[in-house]
Amino acid sequence: MEFISWKKEDGVAVATINRPPANALSRSLILEVDELLNQVENDDEVRVVVLHGEGRFFSAGADIKEFTQVSSGEEFSKLSASGQEVFERVETFHKPVIAAIHGAALGGGLELAMSCHMRFVTDNAKLGLPELQLGLIPGFAGTQRLPRYVGAAKAAEMLLTSDPISGTEAAHYGLANRAYAEEDLLSETLTIARKIAKKSPVSVKAAIQMLQYTKPASYYEGVDAEAQSFGTVFVSEDAKEGIQAFLEKREAQFKGK
Repeated sequence: MEFISWKKEDGVAVATINRPPANALSRSLILEVDELLNQVENDDEVRVVVLHGEGRFFSAGADIKEFTQVSSGEEFSKLSASGQEVFERVETFHKPVIAAIHGAALGGGLELAMSCHMRFVTDNAKLGLPELQLGLIPGFAGTQRLPRYVGAAKAAEMLLTSDPISGTEAAHYGLANRAYAEEDLLSETLTIARKIAKKSPVSVKAAIQMLQYTKPASYYEGVDAEAQSFGTVFVSEDAKEGIQAFLEKREAQFKGK
């Protein structure tokens, strides 16, 4: 794989995202997340997967430049649905997937992290869904997963203001399991991962399957609706302005069209 590498440590696959400068989620990188699962799926020596980012960030979001290469709403909806499918596989994967988040997990980066079974963060990490700043909406089930973790009111605040929260706040609201000092993040995450790796793979798989029953039926309707809305929003004039403003590093001027 070009952007993800991994190694085995005491029953744990330690996987590193390395796509400088911000580990932005391109379509290729999302496909590599799927390939990572393919590689560890039948490896009996791997009981748990830990996913973290190289450099300054876990992942600062989707690759906005790629958006300029897509023109139709239908294409954008398919892009959304394909990402949702990979992240749903992460969430339902029979081996626990744990995100170790430092720097920032924003937009698609946070959506990937939310699909993991557990999230450990640094105190000063930034977590958020800033898509509305660009005239867009989250497209990888972020509108559906975020309320499950932080509640409807906090999710609405985070989505509509685009303001990120710190790692400490994320742990407080339930978006993260625990927050650590930056120098302790990976070691503490691996300690917990190794503890899980000693459990029976049969019972771990069953526990993950049971957790899926906590999803309401409306969740599945919601992700389908999100993909369709993702495509509709992306062909608006506001979205074109938001993307262009982001690439030009200026404030967007939205006109409601």
